[in-house]
Amino acid sequence: QVQLVESGGGVVQAGGSLRLSCAASGRTMRAYAVGWFRQIPGKEREFVAYINWSGGTTYYAPSGQGRFTISRDNVKNTVFLQMNSLKPEDTAVYFCAAKVLDPSMSSTDYRNWGQGTQVTVSS
Repeated sequence: QVQLVESGGGVVQAGGSLRLSCAASGRTMRAYAVGWFRQIPGKEREFVAYINWSGGTTYYAPSGQGRFTISRDNVKNTVFLQMNSLKPEDTAVYFCAAKVLDPSMSSTDYRNWGQGTQVTVSS
C-alpha cells in the first residue's frame, strides 16, 4: 500500500494560483497512476485530472482544462497540481488518489487516498 499526503491548499483570491502536492510514502509512486479529485460538502467527489506512471499521459476535466497542470517527480515521489486563474467555483477539498496500471476518471477505481487539502477561492 502507498500512503498519500496532500499539501498546498489555502485561501486565494479569484485569479490567483495554488500548487498542490501529493507526497507518497510506503512504496515508490513510480508504480502508480495518480488522479486528483475534489469534493464540496453534500456533493459527489469530482474528477479533476490524472497522470500515468511516467507522466507521459495526462487528462483534465473540462473545468480545469487550460488552467490546471498535473505533473510528477518520481524521484521525489510526488505529484503536483498547478492551478492557475482560480475561480470561486474551484473551492473544494482536493484529494489525490493512486492506482496501479492505467489512470482513471472514476474515483471508485482508486484504492489509495490522501486525507485532502482545502482550497478556498474568494471572489
